[in-house]
This record gives sequence, structure tokens and C-alpha cells, in this order.
Amino acid sequence: MTNSSATPIIETDAVIVGAGPVGLFQVFELGLLGMRADVVDALPHVGGQCAELYADKPIYDVPGVPMCSGLELIERLQQQIRPFAPALHLGQEVTALQPLPDGRYQVESTAGTRWLARTVFIAAGVGAFQPKRLRLDGAEALEGGQIHHQLDGLDATGRRVLVLGGEAPAVDAAVQLAETGLAAEVTLVHRKDAFKAPADLLARLQALRDAGRVRVAVGQPVALRLAGDRLQGLDILDADAQTQALAADLLLVRLGLSPRLGAIADWGLALERKLVTVDTARFETSLPGVYAVGDINHYPGKRKLLVSGFHEATLAAFAAAERVFPGQTIHLQYTTTSPKLHERLGVTPPAAD
Repeated sequence: MTNSSATPIIETDAVIVGAGPVGLFQVFELGLLGMRADVVDALPHVGGQCAELYADKPIYDVPGVPMCSGLELIERLQQQIRPFAPALHLGQEVTALQPLPDGRYQVESTAGTRWLARTVFIAAGVGAFQPKRLRLDGAEALEGGQIHHQLDGLDATGRRVLVLGGEAPAVDAAVQLAETGLAAEVTLVHRKDAFKAPADLLARLQALRDAGRVRVAVGQPVALRLAGDRLQGLDILDADAQTQALAADLLLVRLGLSPRLGAIADWGLALERKLVTVDTARFETSLPGVYAVGDINHYPGKRKLLVSGFHEATLAAFAAAERVFPGQTIHLQYTTTSPKLHERLGVTPPAAD
């Protein structure tokens, strides 16, 4: 799999909006039927809710897998789709969907990437995940400069960094910053001195605290400390209702994610309560050749379960194949016995006894 950079235009059989578990499984079902897929996600990594909200939490209702974590499930799905080498376009959000006279769609993203797609699959879960912003006066103007939401690409060399948050993403960021030794100071800011993260990560944090390489400041952010348009620090309100001033050159805000339907709401799709309505035979939306699978869709009897999303992805793939390969009969084949599917999967089945 490749992480694609922006190109003038990309022709593809399918654009999949969302790289969560259902979006990844959609790649698999399309691949089995001989279709190429490009996957777009607003997050800088694959996994969607599973990676962000359930990375270390147990999942018990995946068929044939008694228990796995969200991260383990995503790793297995990535392994499963590897033979089909989908192009991954991460850290960008699909903004435009325009039907063309030839039946294809022109799709555009915030990164300037453009596709000509025969089909489009909306697998955006409950919407595109966006970082929760710091709701303080002056914060918006500093985003991308002295306020960031991702550790990737952050230059902390010689700087005093405040990491805001109390769960695993914040703890992991503080630990990574301290362990590299590049930052001049690393302070983890949370409303209480208790963090939700895996035990091994908490142990690393404690070791860094004991060594004086990570400070913990307990309190609620109440105001930015500014000198003109430059960030100087952050004021927090502690448990005794006293204001503490924390010096800082950079803020890394890791307060979690919130879903947003975003541009999907403007594509002319039939919606019900901010969900995309589909039929239950093809999982096609009100736009021909545009399908919706997983938590983003709605139909009578809908249940927001992984197994439901996997089923929807399967039927949607067969429906899409009729559009991508017009006039061809789309045969149902089994991975156990089909030489064509073995070839696509790159496997050699064991010889018969």
C-alpha cells in the first residue's frame, strides 16, 4: 500500500471515503472482483474509530475472532487487503463530488487531489473525525503555527511544549517528545493527575516523570498568554481555583476527536437525521454509482455493528462491479476454490489429497 501525494488527476474504479474497518474491508471486496480502489481519510493514519477510540479496547463480536483490540483488527484488515495495493490518501478530506456526463464522478480533496472515479463508496463512519479544538481566545489564529494537533511533523527542537489531554494520544505524545530529548521542556496538562492509557505507556510516563523529563500540570486551560501575536504560555485553573501560568513555545492539543458530516451533506444525497439513506440490495445512495456502507448509512432495521458493515460492503461491491464492468456477468466465486481469486490474492492453495 502506498501513501499517495497530490497528483493532477487519478483515474480509478472506486474512491472510498473513510479508512476505518468497513472502508478497509470494502477494498478487499472490490479487489476480489477485480476493481482498483483509492482510499481517502481525514486522519493521518488508517483505522478510523477503531484506531482512535478503541485502539487498546477489546472487541468481541468479529466472527471467528473471539477477542482482539481495535488496533489488532485494523492491522489484520491491512494485511488482508495488501494484495490489492490500494492507494491511501491520508490527512485529507473529500470536499467535492461532481457527476460527469459519462457516468463517472470527479472527486476532490482538501489536499488538491482529484480523481475520476467510476464509483464512490462513503464509509465515513459517523463522519470525518476532526481534532477537538482549544476553545480559547486567540487559539484559532495560532493553529498550524504554535498550536498543533498532530505530533507528526512537529519541530519541537529546543522548545517548551505543553501537551494537552488525558488519554492515550496525549500521553503517547508527551512520552515520545521526552524520549527523543529534542524539546527543551515537556509538560503534560490535564484536569487531574490520572491518565487513561495502556499500562506499559503509563509506566514509561512515570519513569520520565521520576527522571524529571516530563512535568504534569493539573488544571483546566482558561487563557492563552500572548505577546502580540506570539504565544508565550497558558493559564490554567487548578483544583483550588488558583490560576497557574505555564510558559510555552508550542501547544500540542490532544483532546480527542469529534465526528463531522462535513461536505457529504452538500452532495445532494438523500439524508435522514444526518445519515445517508440506501437500499438494502445494493447499498446504493440516491446518486447512481455512489454507495454508503457502515455507520454512515440508514435503512429499515439498520444496526451499527461491524458485521453489518462488512455485509454491506460485500453487496455494494457486487453492485459496483455491474457498473465498472457493464455487460459482463458478475459470477459469485469462493476464495476456497476459485483459481482467479487465488491469483488476485497471490496465494497458492494446498494440493488436494
